[in-house]
Amino acid sequence: MGTKDILVLYPMAFTTLDSKNIEMLRDIPDLLPVARDYYEDWTIKIVNRETNACKNYLSPNRRDFYKILFITEGVGVFTLGINTYYIEEPTILFLHPNEIISWKNLSAQSAGHFCLFKKRYLDGYSMLKSVSEKYHLFSDASKSVIRLTEKSVTAIDRLFRQMHEEAADGSALANDALQAYMQLIMTESMRSAHYPAPDVVSVEFNHLHHFFQLLEKETSGINYSKPLRIKTVKEFADDLAIHPNYLNALLKKHTGQNVSTHIRNRLLEESKVLLLQTDWTLQDIGFAIGFAEQPNFSLFFKKYIGITPAEFRRSYIR
Repeated sequence: MGTKDILVLYPMAFTTLDSKNIEMLRDIPDLLPVARDYYEDWTIKIVNRETNACKNYLSPNRRDFYKILFITEGVGVFTLGINTYYIEEPTILFLHPNEIISWKNLSAQSAGHFCLFKKRYLDGYSMLKSVSEKYHLFSDASKSVIRLTEKSVTAIDRLFRQMHEEAADGSALANDALQAYMQLIMTESMRSAHYPAPDVVSVEFNHLHHFFQLLEKETSGINYSKPLRIKTVKEFADDLAIHPNYLNALLKKHTGQNVSTHIRNRLLEESKVLLLQTDWTLQDIGFAIGFAEQPNFSLFFKKYIGITPAEFRRSYIR
């Protein structure tokens, strides 16, 4: 059965998902040992897909880690930005933190590996950064998905297994060794250099993509001289030129959460980042995310986090 046949059976995949089938990447820490909070201390993680099989998930923007996803077995539909790829052959993907990604399983089996690493890890190794920039693996979405030859699959699998051993060893030189293996993985991937053409994305997922893109654009650059511009369902829907009820229905269908919940969670996440990575006053932070009065910001934060912004900030002072 070919790709087109599968896509007929699973028409764009995402239109068939509901809240029982798809999860936010941040909501499955038992599956993927990561969080989207920027203050966590880890810099690199290596995971075996055979023992940590990916469920169906959708991950909005603003992860703070890069991801190399190496798939040797399993069938699924992967979406990178607005491009959708049907994956049934060995494939490696190089994912930038700002990309919206999703995965829909079409088979029970799963094998391969993936590596997650923070921007500060990449910045700490000039040769690794140079190799990634030379091949444009993370910066050019058209080169982020590579179909692999059998020879490259064998070589890359061996390199990932060596990375698992290094990570488990935990020696002082482990990080140095891991980045060297990643350079070799990138170089070996380029030997195949076969970039599959994306399939057509559904209208629904196109709206979904643009919502998260807009949410990220609105929140990632806020400060007390440039506070949040839009923050209601209607304002987001107007910018996307769709009805608020339709936008709410799409988000609920594909993520299990409505628009207001996504906006609220994103503002809470940005609040945490500002509390821990700046010395701004609570008044400045509250104003930046849309509260004219600091007490209202503190009430909002405590209602959903359980402690006040000041208590949260103090709890992370080492």
